Formats: sequence, structure tokens, C-alpha cells
Amino acid sequence: MAHEAIIEAQGLTKRFTVKKKTVEAVTDLTFQAARGELVAFLGPNGAGKSTSLRMLTTLIPPTSGTARVVGRDILRDPAGVRARIGYVGQLNSGSFSQRVRDEMLSQGAFYGMSRGDSARRADELIESLDLSSFATRTVQQLSGGQKRRLDIALGLMHAPPLVFLDEPSTGLDPQSRANLWQHILDLRTQHGTTVFLTTHYLEEADRYAERVMVMDRGRVIADDTATRLKAELAGDVVTLTLATAEEAARAAAVVGGLTDREVRAEGSTVSVTAPDGDALLPAAVRALDAAGITVRAATGVPPTLDDVFLALTGRTLRDAEQQSEAEKESEADSPQSAASDTEDAHTAATRENEGANR
Repeated sequence: MAHEAIIEAQGLTKRFTVKKKTVEAVTDLTFQAARGELVAFLGPNGAGKSTSLRMLTTLIPPTSGTARVVGRDILRDPAGVRARIGYVGQLNSGSFSQRVRDEMLSQGAFYGMSRGDSARRADELIESLDLSSFATRTVQQLSGGQKRRLDIALGLMHAPPLVFLDEPSTGLDPQSRANLWQHILDLRTQHGTTVFLTTHYLEEADRYAERVMVMDRGRVIADDTATRLKAELAGDVVTLTLATAEEAARAAAVVGGLTDREVRAEGSTVSVTAPDGDALLPAAVRALDAAGITVRAATGVPPTLDDVFLALTGRTLRDAEQQSEAEKESEADSPQSAASDTEDAHTAATRENEGANR
């Protein structure tokens, strides 16, 4: 049961046509997610993360490929998929004039829950997601963090076994982000919920997710635990400081005999990026001492998921974000406005969304 697949995607591809130009937002998305996993789907803005979620949640149909979500086919039985999942998009979903608890009761009614069941479920979520202090306020009176917690509660009203969260912490201050993540983690403990979320906050995926899928330019380019991705694709940066450049050159030769990774000597400093940096560092210091070379300073810096992204793409996530923005500005300055292109793409997606909801 623990390894039962709750998401099975095969060749999901999404293309949009904008001004007679075909844009491939997602290409050949193929993966499985097991029941009970917390999967983080990360990458720069425009990588295709949200489009992937919208296909998996049946909000837009794929151009090709298919998927089974909670045992239901997204093309043949979209209503069956929707009845069995929760989805929290990037925008707040609560009606501003509704009170929090009333909004939750309305959500229960939308899913065909009885008044009694809706009331019991609302009270359960109000307690577990710490909504009691503002349950009688209107949505428009809530802070950003409170609204996101309400969004999650609305997505969980019908007790789905799988919940999709699209950038749940975007725009929140650090304290609100930390609190929200604690509530997300509590979902699994208290409700046994499988969580599949998108984020471009690499430190969140690194810290909380059991599995990380990295997407860039519409394709998944890595899929593993954060620990293995960092060890295999990035590695720890071990830096040794010597007295002179001559000693650094000698030290580089000694350290080179301990690892198959490239050892760099610059001035009086020797550095190497290796997957076993925590073990290599003391071994290097001992070997250098035995060779009569005194190490003045030694540091080992563990890798981040941004280092993984750099190793995979040749650029950091921040560079990718800036490149995306620069491309938009460049297109906006061209004779055919990128703003119009974006609007047309959004319109096309909205039309498909409306068709899927009928």
C-alpha cells in the first residue's frame, strides 16, 4: 500500500498556439508518485510547473499523453479525478465577503457533503490548521498567511487523499512561510494526505520534501531525493588554505590522490567539489599533515539545490528567473508585443479551462 501509485503520468505534453506560433509549455512529462509522498516540483517561473499541475488536475487537457490520478483517467473521467483531489492554486480562492467558516461549509456543499458532515469537517480543519482565531472573520479581513491556510482548508474539505498546492508560500513573509509549511507537514501526520506541490523556493524543497522533481524549459531534468541530487550532481565544496602558492600546488597533488574529482589550486587556496566532502575534509588534512604540509584553514560547505540546478543547466535558478524576465522585456520591445502574446496564451488556456469545467 505504501508504494501504491497515486499519480501515473505518461508523456504529458502541452502546446499553446500564440499568433500562429506553437509554444511547448510541457514536454513528455512521465513519472509516478506514491501514495503518502511529499513531492516538490521546482524550477524557475515559466518552467512549466503550473501547466503540469493544471493538466494533472484536469483544468486543461494535455495536447498529448495522459495520466491516472487517484486511479482515475484525467481524460476519460475528469469528474472522478476532481472528486478525489484537492487543488490550491496560486490565487486566493475564498469569497472576500464570506466568513471563513461559512466559506468552508459552502465548499463542503459543493462536494455534496451533508450539513452535519460539512460542519464536523470544518471544525476539524479549523482546529488542525489553527484557523479558530479568525474563523468568524470575512476573508477580506485576513492576512496573506491566513488566506493561504484557508485555501488549504478549502482544498481539504472533502478529505481528499491527494492535494496539489501551486506555489503555496509565494508572497508570504518568512514567519508566515514557516507556519504554513508546518501546517502542510501536519496534513500528512493528521490526515494521511499525499502532497504534490510546486515551488521556486529551493530551500523549502530541500528541507521538507522527500522527493524533488526539477523542471526547466518544460522538461523534468532531475528526479530524486534532495540528498542524492546534491551528492551526485553538486557535492560539498572543500576548501583548504595553505601558507603559500607553492604549498598549495603541492597540496593539490596530495588531495588529488584522494578523490577522482578535479582539484583546483588558486593562489594559496586549494578547493574541490566532491560528493563525500564531509569524509574527504579530515582525510585531506591528515594526508597533508603526513606530507609535511600545514593547513592554515579548512572548510566544507554542503551543496544546495541551486548548485544542482547550476550543474544541470549551467545557470542558477536566479539567473534563470532573470533570463526569463529579460526575454519577456525583449519580446515586449519587438514589433509584436510580448504582452499581447501573453494575453493570447492566457486566453487560450482560459478557454480550455472553461471547456474542461463544463
